[in-house]
Amino acid sequence: MKWLFFSYSLPAEPSKARVYIWRQLRKLGAVNYQSVWVIPHSVERLHELRKLIEDIEKYQGASLLITGHILLKGQEEDITKAFIDSRNEEYQELIHKCEEFFTEIEEEISRQNFIFAEVEENEEELEKLKQWLQKVGKRDVIKPPLRKTAIDKVKICEKIFEDFARRVYEHCQIKSKATKSGEIYTETEK
Repeated sequence: MKWLFFSYSLPAEPSKARVYIWRQLRKLGAVNYQSVWVIPHSVERLHELRKLIEDIEKYQGASLLITGHILLKGQEEDITKAFIDSRNEEYQELIHKCEEFFTEIEEEISRQNFIFAEVEENEEELEKLKQWLQKVGKRDVIKPPLRKTAIDKVKICEKIFEDFARRVYEHCQIKSKATKSGEIYTETEK
């Protein structure tokens, strides 16, 4: 496999520069392995790293970008494992957030909190989960074991959300019919 190896140094101040560069490397999916950032080679990643080099130079730093192959099989296996561990960590956090989403919907149902505002709020949360999955998937070139689990969890979130939205819709229809027929409807009669 062809890899990109990236190293950089920045002045101690401003610290925001260090944080910014670190975040950008993480967003690309790079892993820090023995003081060098490593990422599978692609034209897109190479382009992004070149932009990052410009940013580093603006912060009065220096960088080194190398493309190549790892010569020892054991070292490549170690780097591959580092990528798997890094993505699995992200997928595990996403799975955890999906579980929180399930709990939130269950609580709304148990409280019979069937209002449109809850549909909107949970729809926004679902969109965040889906976008997060896309971001992690974009930097996931190794396809670790938790990838499929995370994809499945997000699909379950979608189904649970659709079921909840349907319940809210049906509840609002019943409430609307009761109001139109002149019945008095109170929150305790849900």
